[in-house]
Amino acid sequence: QVQLVESGGGLVQPGGSLRLSCAATGFNLDFYAIGWFRQAPGKEREGVACIKGRDSSTSYVDPVEGRFTISRENGKKIVHLQMNNLKPEDTAVYYCAAYRIFFESCTLSRSYYDYWGQGTQVTVSS
Repeated sequence: QVQLVESGGGLVQPGGSLRLSCAATGFNLDFYAIGWFRQAPGKEREGVACIKGRDSSTSYVDPVEGRFTISRENGKKIVHLQMNNLKPEDTAVYYCAAYRIFFESCTLSRSYYDYWGQGTQVTVSS
C-alpha cells in the first residue's frame, strides 16, 4: 500500500527557514518521482519542486529557484524540501506526491501524480 506522510510544517518569520520531509512506504522510490506541491487559500494547487528517485535529478518552479532545495535522504525513502529565505507568499498547505517514472525528467504537472500525502501547513508571518 502506497503511503506518503509529510512533516515539518509550522510558523516561521519572513526570511526564516523550514525543512519539510516526505516519508514514502509501499513502493520502490528508485522507480518513482516525488514532487512537492502547495496550495494557498483560494488558489490552485501548484508544483514547487520534484526529484527523480533513481538519479536525484531535480526541477523547480521559478519563484522558489535558489531558495528551496529538494533532496533524497541517502538509502532511505525520505525526500526533504529545504526552504530558505521564506516569504509570506510561500504560505500554503504543502503536499508531497509520487508517480511512476521511466527515462524522462520529473515533471511538476499535477496530472502525472498518482499518490498524495495529507499535507502540512506552512505559515510565513511576522
